[in-house]
Amino acid sequence: MLLAQDEGRFGRITETRSGWCPPSERPIHQRQIIREYFYVFAAVCPQIGKITALILPECNTEMMNKFLKEVSRVYKDNEVIMQVDGAGWHTTKSLNIPCNIHFVQQPPYSPEVNPVEQIWDDIREKEFNNEIFDTINEAMDSAVLGIKRLRNNKEYLSSLTRRNHLMYNLEH
Repeated sequence: MLLAQDEGRFGRITETRSGWCPPSERPIHQRQIIREYFYVFAAVCPQIGKITALILPECNTEMMNKFLKEVSRVYKDNEVIMQVDGAGWHTTKSLNIPCNIHFVQQPPYSPEVNPVEQIWDDIREKEFNNEIFDTINEAMDSAVLGIKRLRNNKEYLSSLTRRNHLMYNLEH
């Protein structure tokens, strides 16, 4: 299986985005800057429209080890080739890469080749667009809704993340 992996930071800082209103009115959007964050670790297989994700409190080697253990469990009957970026926690010697997962480094400074970036944009647009969260748990719930929405729509997820370098024939 060919997967792409990335981490996204989400939290309570509102990004003001455009919104619709009648032509004669001016839209009003609230904004908050509360520096509370969490991270979503995700791996996507565009070929079959499958996402594996965990919400974790930090972005480091320990959290990456937890995520890789989960991906290994989900794909226990498969060999996984996983595209990763050059983050320090992807290259450290203390990373425990399960025996059924093999890394392929994407070129440096090239987020456009990682389809998981489109997942982050989609979740931010649909679940976080002009939202004010009273607690970090509300923000996490919103991220979970976005992940579930994508998980339940395999065709949309596949079309969102399809890249030529991650497509292959399953029959070979």
